Amino acid sequence: MARPRRIVLVRHGESVGNADDTVYEREPDHALGLTAVGLAQAAETGTRLRELFGRERVSVYVSPYRRTHETFRAFGLDPELVRIREEPRLREQDWGNWQDRDDVRLQKAYRDAYGHFFYRFAQGESGADVYDRVGAFLESLHRSFEAPDHPPNVLLVTHGLTMRLFCMRWFHWTVAEFESLSNPGNGATRILQRGDDGRYRLDRPFERWRTPKPYGATG
Repeated sequence: MARPRRIVLVRHGESVGNADDTVYEREPDHALGLTAVGLAQAAETGTRLRELFGRERVSVYVSPYRRTHETFRAFGLDPELVRIREEPRLREQDWGNWQDRDDVRLQKAYRDAYGHFFYRFAQGESGADVYDRVGAFLESLHRSFEAPDHPPNVLLVTHGLTMRLFCMRWFHWTVAEFESLSNPGNGATRILQRGDDGRYRLDRPFERWRTPKPYGATG
């Protein structure tokens, strides 16, 4: 099994929706592109990624949203070294179709009280739903490692919640641990680096906004 040397997770750059949440009332979430700030963030991240990968091959999976595709293009990776696939299971959490700003803000307050993992947005998904599809993607990813010529790098261009849930699934974090973590910033990365013992370790932790509150001694 040709397990990669590293798995790099990247959150998209600042989107139009990050800058102005009223846009969700008139534009589909998946169709929102990057702002000028977001493009600059993605270009800066791309500089770091090109230094990290050097001339090594990279297997890339991109969420099907416009902002993630624009983020990937801004990286400026050598197309001769990249194998890219669009991966719908890495999409953003579904918050419903056309979104009323005041209603979404109210539901976010409900989510904070109920719990980010279990709360399901009306006509949308819960964090648990996203966890399940991320888990299904991970099974496919592990099968891809069986190819003897698998690239030494994997790059996932996705969304903040999806990044946290990917790491939760990979490292077997508890729900309480997940609930305590904040999303990374726009254009931020987290790297799962394989050590000499074959185990993957996260290059740096996610920031915590509260202390984990587990129900029992698990994890």
